[in-house]
Amino acid sequence: MKNIIIFGAPGSGKGTYSDEIVKRYGMGHISTGDVLRAQIKAGTELGKTAKGYIDNGQLLPDSLMIDILADTYDSLPAGQGVIFDGFPRTIAQAEALKQMLAERKHDMGVMVELVVDEETLLARLLNRAIEQGRADDNEETIKKRFAVYHAQTEPLAEWFEKEGMRHTFTWKGSKEQMLGEIFAFLDTL
Repeated sequence: MKNIIIFGAPGSGKGTYSDEIVKRYGMGHISTGDVLRAQIKAGTELGKTAKGYIDNGQLLPDSLMIDILADTYDSLPAGQGVIFDGFPRTIAQAEALKQMLAERKHDMGVMVELVVDEETLLARLLNRAIEQGRADDNEETIKKRFAVYHAQTEPLAEWFEKEGMRHTFTWKGSKEQMLGEIFAFLDTL
């Protein structure tokens, strides 16, 4: 299986769809959010630094994220493909990831873009805050995260398009319908 970059706005379902893809195809899964939350919970220096950025709705410095990603990637079994969930978020990160993978004689694979309207995203994130007790899912921080996404991350979709990797799936009201479309595409790889 190829590597997959799952891409979308906060609340678009990157983690949910990644989990389903992992179950079906037996891939590795690197969720930058999960890795960072574990560091924060453990109280590491990285976690403390990351918390400051996350609490303000900001992205972590690229060099820090690439180092974390490389260590995590290298710890996974080779040859099964990996889903990158929540990374890259900028063109500079995408170029750094491409280089990191090339150094290992691997490529980026494909980008699966999840497109969901912002009203649905806001409702999902506020609901997640209640269900999971996520302090970073309050309305003020969510709006900051949307602004960061539109300014810094959304332009990355065009970079993936130029690389010939972009495959877009649009929310039509049903997780099962969207998942079916994603699986139908991935089955062709």
